[in-house]
Amino acid sequence: MADMGAFRQAVTAWAAGGPGDPAHELALRLAVRTAVLLEGPSDAAAVDALAARRGRDLAAEGVCVLPMGGAMNVGRFARLLGPPGLGLPLTGLCDEAERPYYARGLERAGAAARGFFVCAADLEDELIRALGVARVEELVRAEGDVRALRTFLHQPAQQGRTAQQQMRRFLGTKKGRKIHYGRVLVEALDPERVPAPLDGLLTSL
Repeated sequence: MADMGAFRQAVTAWAAGGPGDPAHELALRLAVRTAVLLEGPSDAAAVDALAARRGRDLAAEGVCVLPMGGAMNVGRFARLLGPPGLGLPLTGLCDEAERPYYARGLERAGAAARGFFVCAADLEDELIRALGVARVEELVRAEGDVRALRTFLHQPAQQGRTAQQQMRRFLGTKKGRKIHYGRVLVEALDPERVPAPLDGLLTSL
């Protein structure tokens, strides 16, 4: 039986130059009603974790959470999934620095930018601020990464950076770490401390 993962793969293959028919067929079969465009898999892990905490199954609701492999790809995915392609409503998260790419890509695809929620630096930064650096350090210790963190903090490049900047950089230093902590940090949040962009996105779906 086809699932939302198959639809994600079909769209990604389509964006890479493959045929669009599989994505069209799966969109109909799965009754996909909204596409959530995210920069990468760590953002998707955070969105899925918050949805699970709130007792929601986004795939069952017809919501496709789609990591695009970088902000530069937003125009291509907006064309395929938005008005020129599958005609789905589009929403998602973007970083403040990448907002112009999103605005331009969505405008060219005839899609509205107002459904996108903006993180100041990125979602990891929002989550670290919501939890506080000390709490994130506790989580890093609980996940068995404290030795790696200490080694990282002793690097000359980290001297002079704030604790917040250091922690954000640490989460991106090893393949898979951002994805893992995207889930871990969200699961540790107090319900009333969910960062506004992430909360706004889930509430809008």
